[in-house]
Amino acid sequence: MLASLNIKNYALIDQMQVQFDQGFTTITGETGAGKSILLGGLSLILGKRADLNSLRDPSEKCVLEAVFNIKRYGLQSFFEAEDLDYEDQTIIRREILPSGKSRAFINDTPVTLGVLSALGEQLVDIHSQHQTLKLTENDFQFRFIDAVAQNVSSLATYGKELKELRRLEKDLREMVSHKQEAVKEYDYNQFLLKELQEARLQPGMLEELEETYEKLNNVELIKEQLGYGLQILEDEQMGVNTLVTDLKNTLKKLSGFGEVYQELAKRIESVFIELDDAGNELRDLEADIEADPAQLEETNTKLQQIYALQKKHGVMEIEELLSIQEELENKVISAEGIDERISEQEELIREKTGALNELADRIRANRLKVIPQLKEDLEKALAPLGMPNARFSIELTPTGEFGVNGKDDLLFLFSANTGGSFNELRKVASGGELSRIMLVIKAMLAQYMALPTIMFDEIDTGVSGEVSNKMAAIMQQMSQGMQVFTITHLPQVAAKGNRQYKVYKTEKDGKTYSDIRVLEDTERINELAEMLGGKQLTDSALAHARELLTAHK
Repeated sequence: MLASLNIKNYALIDQMQVQFDQGFTTITGETGAGKSILLGGLSLILGKRADLNSLRDPSEKCVLEAVFNIKRYGLQSFFEAEDLDYEDQTIIRREILPSGKSRAFINDTPVTLGVLSALGEQLVDIHSQHQTLKLTENDFQFRFIDAVAQNVSSLATYGKELKELRRLEKDLREMVSHKQEAVKEYDYNQFLLKELQEARLQPGMLEELEETYEKLNNVELIKEQLGYGLQILEDEQMGVNTLVTDLKNTLKKLSGFGEVYQELAKRIESVFIELDDAGNELRDLEADIEADPAQLEETNTKLQQIYALQKKHGVMEIEELLSIQEELENKVISAEGIDERISEQEELIREKTGALNELADRIRANRLKVIPQLKEDLEKALAPLGMPNARFSIELTPTGEFGVNGKDDLLFLFSANTGGSFNELRKVASGGELSRIMLVIKAMLAQYMALPTIMFDEIDTGVSGEVSNKMAAIMQQMSQGMQVFTITHLPQVAAKGNRQYKVYKTEKDGKTYSDIRVLEDTERINELAEMLGGKQLTDSALAHARELLTAHK
């Protein structure tokens, strides 16, 4: 329930603080006093978009804050889902800055307007004259019937399943489109893949092939240089080995004269061993190398094949060709298996469609079950409200197609007079009749939907006398299970509130301000008397006001 409201620098409000209780609260005040401003401020707190016109003083920020007691409303899961701190006494704050930007907070945590609006919908139902027109909208009529039919949970499941079906159908359309493209490209992709597969590519093979080619293509030069190298090493007169051997023997003779000569002799010994090993390797290489025209041709052919593939695919590395080969393999496999995947997708769609049909049939059956009693209850409830001849015809027609509300069309028809023909509500019901119908529907919905607070904005417009008394009794009855506010111009309605607040204007320093206060007994009698007879408080008006309050108590 709404426990308190604090508004600063909003429209005609400079600073307003007001506390509220459970039960039935009535709000009165002269036309233009600012009752709509109060509603506007609350709407902003609940997520409505703001603009700079909201600021009383454009140089200061506007702050609107409401405290809600939500202990009994099972909202912990909402707070967990939105990563918000849950408090039994939750504070919602909205700030509108002079720059035009606005900020929203739930228990001091910044939130988006979407989150604020989602929570607001679970806290307060503000019923304005504009909302009365929703009664004529098909979606609202569905929500009403489905609440009574206890279809809310089934419809939530239906919505999720329908969304999944639409996703499956979208995927199928994409598969079919992909198949058409894949068929066009299949032969070409297969040809490209075959070229790459025949090359039998391996990481690093290009470098190996190029090295082999260079060696085979320069056999004579390599053999000649290897032989010359051996000659330099092993010539008997001036060969490196001969000279190093002489050096080694010379230093060996000096090794007895000190450690430094021993170390030098060892180093020369190491050089000798290394040169001897190099000579052996030169001999082996010279013996192994020989011309092989066939291998040279084969290597050259392989290299030209790779070079051609690199040029064709616009790459420089074997690894890039291998990546292209893998991609082509996937495309070919995808094209070859797409018919099977399409069949699997079609089967998934058939299964989902079957499940949705069962769900839609169950929703329809629940609707058909409650419509007769619903029609009777509506007509019965409207009779005391000055509409004894009101009749409804609620027609549910199967469409055969999945829609947001199942597979039904709903026609909510109305006749206000005996013998009158049925027609759509928006065409035949007056504004006063729509208000009374909406009040009855809200009262019925209150039995099925756990909404903490409802606020009616002049729902009694266009009625008077005993009818207004009956409407007030309905709101009073609703307040036994929820917090109910009504903004009213009718004393019969105002008197039935557990508490009555007055919105009023004051002037100070040439400026107009709106404020609100709770009326004590004497003030309440005077306010009701003024509503009955005008500014001049007569004895009869005061007596009538006392009578209205006494009747309520």
